Amino acid sequence: MNALEQTCREIFPQDSSYREKAKKRLDHLAMPHWALGDLMDLGIDLAGITRSMDPAVARKAIVTMAGDHGVVAEGVSKFPAEVTPQMVHNIVAGGAGINALARQAGADVYVVDVGVNHDFSELTGKDNFIGRKIAYGTNNIAQGPAMSIANARRAVETGIEIANELSDSYDIFGTGEMGIGNTTPSTAIAAVVTGRPVAELTGRGTGLDDDQLQQKIDIIARIMDVNKPDPDNGLDILAKVGGYEIGGIAGLILGAAARKKPVVVDGFISTAGALIAHVIEPFVRDYLICAHRSVEPGHKYMQEALGCTRPLLDLNFRLGEGTGAALAMNIVEGAKHVLTDVATFAEAAVAGADK
Repeated sequence: MNALEQTCREIFPQDSSYREKAKKRLDHLAMPHWALGDLMDLGIDLAGITRSMDPAVARKAIVTMAGDHGVVAEGVSKFPAEVTPQMVHNIVAGGAGINALARQAGADVYVVDVGVNHDFSELTGKDNFIGRKIAYGTNNIAQGPAMSIANARRAVETGIEIANELSDSYDIFGTGEMGIGNTTPSTAIAAVVTGRPVAELTGRGTGLDDDQLQQKIDIIARIMDVNKPDPDNGLDILAKVGGYEIGGIAGLILGAAARKKPVVVDGFISTAGALIAHVIEPFVRDYLICAHRSVEPGHKYMQEALGCTRPLLDLNFRLGEGTGAALAMNIVEGAKHVLTDVATFAEAAVAGADK
């Protein structure tokens, strides 16, 4: 049995007994009933995910998957493909948005090259850089499949490997990505999985004007017509219209779920990876925490397909990299402390509300 199938066999729903224990405790905290709302719901999820009434979330890692996209040749981004390796260097050096927010959250950041059009030999030996290149970018999905089905599997299994390698050192993962042009394959994935019209899902990415936006919509419609991905086959979707970093994110989620670790999912591209993981193994939904809602119009429909109608934050983010996930980790840690640190009425010797 290969790594993907073995991993999927190890993914189960949250533990209902720990969810019940957490709810019972939260029901009796020394405050008006459910006064901390969504934070308390998240505490139940953390107990169910980790099978613990003291869920470990202190050791945090953001894994930023990086890959290039052949569809950039169609003019779908305002930035050239050369920006991908430049930003990888910036993240490794600690100067990107994700680094600032991860430092604030107490999270380590790893950049994984799964498909960037650059060899990165100059980064060999850097502790926060992981070289797992499968190819030097995807093919142009406006003309045919992004990659072979074998490489799609390799991308997902690479993400699983990363999750396995880091799981002994970290309690919780955040997803991130870097790849110029990656809102285009992500929109195509959203269209396949949600069934919604391309025009309804397509956003401006890095800042397209109206004419460029219409061109992007037309290109994604052509991508769908040329490739015809199977909505019930996650590897087929990834191979035909995805990206190497998207596959890596999907694998990271699958691997973390198999290890019973919560995964804080960042924005639009990370959610495309989550959709791929969900098609492959639907039980991963129980391990996902939706960090925020992107300004990309398709993001809410993608989150709804995962059962997430209310992400933790809505701050008009559109950067990616894992920035929303890093910021949301503060809320996740807060939820854990509400569960573990707030006294019940009995513990605090406070009179409860009349029944």
